[in-house]
Amino acid sequence: MQLAKLTITPLGKSKITPVTVLFNPASYSISKSVTWEEPGGKGSKRKSNVKFNAPKLEFGGGQSRQLSFKLFFDVTDYPLIRGQKIRDVRKLTDKIVKLTLKERSGNKEMPPPTCRISWGEASSQNLDFPFVGVLQTLTQDFTLFDSNGRPLRANLNLTFRESLSPEEDQRRNDPEFATRLVKRGDTLSSIAAEMFDDPAQWRVIAEANNLDNPRTLEVGMTLSIPKVG
Repeated sequence: MQLAKLTITPLGKSKITPVTVLFNPASYSISKSVTWEEPGGKGSKRKSNVKFNAPKLEFGGGQSRQLSFKLFFDVTDYPLIRGQKIRDVRKLTDKIVKLTLKERSGNKEMPPPTCRISWGEASSQNLDFPFVGVLQTLTQDFTLFDSNGRPLRANLNLTFRESLSPEEDQRRNDPEFATRLVKRGDTLSSIAAEMFDDPAQWRVIAEANNLDNPRTLEVGMTLSIPKVG
């Protein structure tokens, strides 16, 4: 059985097409920092802690998770992709580079896109993927070249920083906050009928997911389903 390929999909109004990797990463890591502070906070007078080896700490909030992985690109056999023979690995790696650049929509500049990194089947139990965030760091290492100096192999190190909506943050902290994967033929009304036994509740789902156009659902996207009543 062939393994699903990791896919990076720019969200929102981005015009960048989704990127499906040539080779899945051999591993990935997720890190998260949490702040703990001594009572009183910075700049305030704190009580002496000379009686204690370790003072009591207060929770100061969590930081965004970071997803890191390495991608390998190889075009030494000049693969044919969408009818085009690839002779320079940068034809593929530049698609990742675009995720770090600003875009233009009409006369307005937009920041680099928020992306959804998908790998395998999405479910409410899988909190690693899909991972939604922005590309924070990118390092490219070119390791093999042809006689003309064109790079043929590359290793890319990527780190995405998570960007959660309030609804998604609630889902991760509330096991009763459900999700639903959009399938072909789904509408918000049909999903509301399935989840709430009431198709008229489609507005609740639309508002929870900040859907600008509720009539257009993207197959494969994950919807947060809030509690009703």
